[in-house]
Amino acid sequence: MSETALLADQIRRAFEGDAWHGDSMLELLANVDAATAAAKPIKNAHTIWELVLHINAWDDAVLRRTGGTAVALTDTQNFPPVKDTSEASWRKTVEHLKHTHEELVEAVAAFPDARLQEQVPGKTQSYYNFYYMFSGIVQHELYHAGQIALLKKALH
Repeated sequence: MSETALLADQIRRAFEGDAWHGDSMLELLANVDAATAAAKPIKNAHTIWELVLHINAWDDAVLRRTGGTAVALTDTQNFPPVKDTSEASWRKTVEHLKHTHEELVEAVAAFPDARLQEQVPGKTQSYYNFYYMFSGIVQHELYHAGQIALLKKALH
């Protein structure tokens, strides 16, 4: 199996299951409704909904960088505001996240191993190559999955 196929598998597992650590992102979100997603049980912490929008923003940024685009997110792009807290809007948010994540997994799986040490467009740090970024997006998903798990516990 290629290195990028292994990285894509780790990205997939963190998001949709069979992860070594426990519940994946989708497993954590499975029973979350709009009211729960918008709730703010911890002062000065992001809501589940805000975290899902943030995760989607970074999955999309990594996807675009993989395609050769230099991407830097503004504060609003990094944590987009929740404008509509309806159930339909929450379901749309989760579906959008699933779609973006699926595209990301496919792009990483198709990425040539020979390019993993190349610098990511727009990044100046010498260590910021594609391997670093693909490993980092796994860490990012798991970090925020942990936050979502804690927010869910605080609500119940």
